[in-house]
Amino acid sequence: MTNDEQIEAARAYIALSNAHRLDWISVMIDESASYYSAFLGDFQGKAVILDMMTNFFAKIPDVNWYVNSYRSLNGCCVELEFIRTGTDIESDESVKVSGVERIFFSNEGLISRIEVHKS
Repeated sequence: MTNDEQIEAARAYIALSNAHRLDWISVMIDESASYYSAFLGDFQGKAVILDMMTNFFAKIPDVNWYVNSYRSLNGCCVELEFIRTGTDIESDESVKVSGVERIFFSNEGLISRIEVHKS
């Protein structure tokens, strides 16, 4: 994948996340992918990651990511700055957090790792 293709894939991933389309996100993720979030913890493997995402979308059903910028790093990673908003249905409280996300791609063009850091 070129750097531009990786940025477009990252944009698509965020758009699908905002649409809560885990069925389409699923085809973007490598079977052995890993996911780290400063907000949620570590997750290993596609099935575990998708399960975490399912639970996350159920907990904050109106979650939405607003991305300020996308940039290519190291030829295999796209970094984006985001603000995430939504309402936690358990507490009925509004959630607004900012962070930096790094999406790493395999040679096959699949997401191999996601890192979410607080900003």
